[in-house]
Amino acid sequence: MSVAAGLTGFTAVVRRDLVLYFRRRSEIANPLLFFVMVVTLFPLGVGPEPDRLASVAPGVVWVAALLAAMLSLETIFRSDFDDGSLEQLVISPQPLSLLVLAKVLAHWVVSGLPLVVLGPFLGGALFLPAKAMWTLVLTLALGTPVLSLVGAIGVALVVGLRRGGVLLSLLVLPLYVPVLVFGASAVHTAASGLPVGGPLALLGAMLALAVTLGPPATAAALRISLS
Repeated sequence: MSVAAGLTGFTAVVRRDLVLYFRRRSEIANPLLFFVMVVTLFPLGVGPEPDRLASVAPGVVWVAALLAAMLSLETIFRSDFDDGSLEQLVISPQPLSLLVLAKVLAHWVVSGLPLVVLGPFLGGALFLPAKAMWTLVLTLALGTPVLSLVGAIGVALVVGLRRGGVLLSLLVLPLYVPVLVFGASAVHTAASGLPVGGPLALLGAMLALAVTLGPPATAAALRISLS
């Protein structure tokens, strides 16, 4: 199959999924509202002291982003499984890994990209130093695609189960921990005025591995679930 045909299938899947997401706006809004509510309610629990909030802001924003990403994971394949179009994707002549990457990209655009945009505003609400804002944006931009790519593997494994939400959490949450650790660590380091090249490089390496290995693993998991 030619490269042009593969790119045509890729763009068609991205366009289709984006249209479907925007028709079901609640699937976009719910994780974002959760993200905002967790971060904004946190000061009520620990107190309004700026120094205390600034010290915990990186971890709070990253934990809230991770949990919000998990809330939207099932939307990657669930509707396609319910209407039967997922089976058509699996048996199509297009490379399944490429189609999976297209679906993950569409999912990240509606669930991960808004987290990247909202992150600095919520960090500012927690008195995160201005010198750490760009690092927060970079860590979210590098880390949230990893969450979508790794989460897609778990979703593909449980897509055929009626109540796979708890199992999905157990599968993907341990794999999310390194992203959380290095993302929050980079922002903490930037807030302290220290170089952040190391954590950012590790997040970039995780993203490269996830883009390379995630779609083939997800495609294999889909074939197993639908067999």
